[in-house]
Amino acid sequence: MALKSTIHKATLQIADMDRQLYTDHTLTLARHPSETDERLMIRLLAFALQVPHDTHGGALQFARGLSDGDEPDLWRHDLGGALRDWIEVGLPDDRRLIKAAGRAQRVVLYAYAGSTPIWWRNIRDKLTRLTNLDVWQIAAEQSQALAGLSERSMQLQLTVQDGHVWVGNRSASVEVVPMPLQSASKRT
Repeated sequence: MALKSTIHKATLQIADMDRQLYTDHTLTLARHPSETDERLMIRLLAFALQVPHDTHGGALQFARGLSDGDEPDLWRHDLGGALRDWIEVGLPDDRRLIKAAGRAQRVVLYAYAGSTPIWWRNIRDKLTRLTNLDVWQIAAEQSQALAGLSERSMQLQLTVQDGHVWVGNRSASVEVVPMPLQSASKRT
């Protein structure tokens, strides 16, 4: 018998001063049986950092991710059905990112494992020609602390200022500082 996904509910209050975005979202996330709390919370963080100001260009949605190898963790299609944003979390191989860059207008990756520097050193040169790829590293200790906020029903406040992200609930707060490894506008 196959294991079923666990449903998590999250209410996000986002105050992103860097993008002048102040919004609330009520989300339902399906946690794949093989997914950790850490990965789930990085998906939630990716949503908060990538959600557009409005849905005129399409809504950002959670895709099947781990359940379907042809879908990212999050994506956004425009109103005509064209794939605008492909958002991944973890340490995918170069072929997956190259394929995504060919399908979407923009690809964003949030890498969070302790082995990210080794992975990036081995994959970086294969991705330099991708002009629509942004790669961000979340320090392992920050992503693990973020996992501590995971609950089946969450009420989270996210504040973004000067590249720093504070994520908190009623009893705890975690600071996350995404570090750019590659930017579509500037190569690092």
